[in-house]
Amino acid sequence: MTSSNDDTLPPPDDDLEYLPTEVISAESGNSSALQHINTIAADRNMRDRQRADYKKHKRRQLRTSVILFVLTLCSTFLVASGYVPFTWLAIKMSPAYGDDLERQILEHALATGDVPKSLDEFLWENVISGVMYAIPLMSILFCHEMGHYLLSVRHRVPASFPYFIPLPLPPLGTMGAVIFQGRGVATRRQMFDIAVAGPIAGLVITIPVLLLGIYQSGYKTLVPGGGLEFGEPLLLQWVIHWIHGPGLPGQSFMITSLGLAGWVGVFITAMNLLPVGQLDGGHILYTLIGRKAHFVAILVIVAGVGLMAIQGTYTFSLLLILLMVTGLRHPPTANDSEPLGAGRAMLGWVTLSFLIVGFTPTPIFETEGAKAPAPAEQTGPVTADYSGTEA
Repeated sequence: MTSSNDDTLPPPDDDLEYLPTEVISAESGNSSALQHINTIAADRNMRDRQRADYKKHKRRQLRTSVILFVLTLCSTFLVASGYVPFTWLAIKMSPAYGDDLERQILEHALATGDVPKSLDEFLWENVISGVMYAIPLMSILFCHEMGHYLLSVRHRVPASFPYFIPLPLPPLGTMGAVIFQGRGVATRRQMFDIAVAGPIAGLVITIPVLLLGIYQSGYKTLVPGGGLEFGEPLLLQWVIHWIHGPGLPGQSFMITSLGLAGWVGVFITAMNLLPVGQLDGGHILYTLIGRKAHFVAILVIVAGVGLMAIQGTYTFSLLLILLMVTGLRHPPTANDSEPLGAGRAMLGWVTLSFLIVGFTPTPIFETEGAKAPAPAEQTGPVTADYSGTEA
């Protein structure tokens, strides 16, 4: 995701040279020549100070970006591992807690028909689950944001380093990432290139992660008890049917940590392609149709509010609030009349069409029990299974 920001410092102009057109002798006594030399020296000093300030500013950005990346890596690991470091600490502090946890593990194995695990095996599997979720997901987010950043550098458009957003709460462990970009600096074509590069770069990692994760996952008989389930966009339905076929009555598709990382990659990419404001989709649509994109953004917001009212959920409430705070109207580019060309226009519409196969109106919801239609009979949800082994 890229966001316009007036406070983003532009890079110093390294191509600007303050050189006299002829050699001026100080012995000539020409006061205007001496004044010209003083002006040149002052301009060079100012340029050196600007370059030093810019480098200092970018070092601060990089330090902040690295810290947030590490924190987000930790938060995604904690969520996917079931907060295993705290579990291990609780066991060390209270052996009775470890005994109770072993009893719960045994009861779960008897209910599901799985092979009972020891406490050490349980903790180690949780560690593997955290790693198999956090590293692929952070790779997806990193590639997505670096797609934006590298194209900004190529077009010499001021942009910050990616800022990752940790959220150590289930089920995702993160709120994604954002890059701040100088407002009104990029031309229409530059804005298009920067906006479209993120989703494409992210999908290059997302698709293999999703395919391998779905391959490792499988159908499993439902057991009593509720839990979080994840909606299936069309792309996920196609991949599940292609690899595993339809499930039997009474079964639900249990997705592993790696598959869940791929699911999050698909969801975040599709959500960023919503044609609203500062989202990638908002940038792309504005470069394609200009100010008509403002009307489309309003329709999307109205449709989102209406959908949540009909479903009685508040899934996208925070996103809608953030979009309305940052503004639904896309700011003009430095040159709105610059032609995109047929190739870019086609790429833009194809990229936006990922919304059709990657977006789901009910991404995450909670179930109350084991009663659920078979995936063979209707579009069923997938259930998170934070384990690194096949279900």
